[in-house]
Amino acid sequence: MVCISTFRVYFRAGRGSNFVGLVFGWLCRRRILKGNMEIWGLSTMLELTVIVAVICGLGLAVAIVVETFRRRLNHNHLEAHPIFEDPNSLKQVKCPYIYDPAEKYISLIIPAYNEELRLPAALDETMNYLQQRERKDSSFSYEVIVVDDGSSDGTKRVAFDFVKKYKVDNVRVVLLGKNQGKGEAIRKGMLHSRGKLLLMLDADGATKVDDMEKLEKQILAVAKMKPDEEIEDIPIVAFGSRAHLEKKALATRKWYRNFLMKGFHVVVLLAAGPGVRDTQCGFKMFTRAAARQLFTNIRLKRWCFDVELVYLSKYFGIPIKEISVTWCEIPGSKVSPLSIVNMVWEMGLMSVGYRARIWKIQTQRQS
Repeated sequence: MVCISTFRVYFRAGRGSNFVGLVFGWLCRRRILKGNMEIWGLSTMLELTVIVAVICGLGLAVAIVVETFRRRLNHNHLEAHPIFEDPNSLKQVKCPYIYDPAEKYISLIIPAYNEELRLPAALDETMNYLQQRERKDSSFSYEVIVVDDGSSDGTKRVAFDFVKKYKVDNVRVVLLGKNQGKGEAIRKGMLHSRGKLLLMLDADGATKVDDMEKLEKQILAVAKMKPDEEIEDIPIVAFGSRAHLEKKALATRKWYRNFLMKGFHVVVLLAAGPGVRDTQCGFKMFTRAAARQLFTNIRLKRWCFDVELVYLSKYFGIPIKEISVTWCEIPGSKVSPLSIVNMVWEMGLMSVGYRARIWKIQTQRQS
C-alpha cells in the first residue's frame, strides 16, 4: 500500500511524464521497491535520466539544424582554385575546372590521408596499367590526381615523386592543407579534373585498377542509347560493388561489426532510398556531365558523401549502374568507431538539409 499510495500522490502531482508514472506503478505493484525513501530515490534518478535525455535530444536537434544552415551555401565552392606546380620546372600549371571542355579520356582521383606506406604500391599498379593501355590504344589518355587531405606523414613527398617520374601532365597533386575528409578530397579532385570519364578509387589499392574497365563498359553501353551525344555530355554513374562478398564478410567479421553494418544499411535505405546495395565502395566512375551535376552540389565532407551521391543521382534522374568488383581487405583502414558516429551525424544533416529544403540543389552554373 505504501508503494501504491506514493505512486498515486506522485502521479496526481504531475511530477514527470506519464511514461515515468507508469514505470513507478509497475515497480510498486510488483513490490520491487520498499518504502517511501526508495521510491523518491528512484523517482529522482528517473526524472534526471529523462531530463538529461530530453536535453541531449534537443541539443542534438539544434546542432543538426545549425550545421545544416551553415552548409547551405557549401555547394557554391567560392574558394580559390588549387595551384598545380611542376616539380621539374617549378612553374605553375593551369588549373582546369569541371565546366571546362574535357582534355583527357579519363581522370583517376585518389584521396590520400597519411598514406605514405600504402600509396606507392597503389600508384605503381595504377600507372603500370594506364601506361600499358596507352601503348595499346593511341586514343587513350589519362591523368591521375592525388589529393593530399592534410596528411602529417610523407604522403605529399611520395605523391610528388610520382609527378617527377611521370610528368605533371599525367600525375598531379592537390594539397588541402588541413584534413577535411574523404568526401571533400574527392570533390576537390573531381572539380579540377580534365577527363571525359572520372574514376574515384582508394589509396590502399583494395580494388584492382583494371576493374575500371567493367564500369567503363557499363557507361559506354548506356551512352550508346544516345548516339548523337558525346559520352562526356551524358550523365551516367557506375558504382563498384562488394555486395557479392557480403556472405563471406558476415562469416569472418566480428558480430558487432556486422550489427553496425546492418544498422547502417537501414539508415542508408531511409535516407537515400533503395536501389544501391553497396554505397560505400570507394570505386566509382562518372561521366563529366554527371560529375558536374553531383560534385557542384555535394555538401557532406566525410564518410557519408557516397550516400549523398546516391540521393543527388536519383534527384537528377542520372542512371546508376552497380557492378561487382574485385576487392580485398588491406591493413591500415581509417574506419573507426568514431567514423560510425560521424556517418550517423552526416546522415542527419543530409536528411534535414534536403527534406526541409534548407539545401538548395543547383541545376545550372551560377556566375
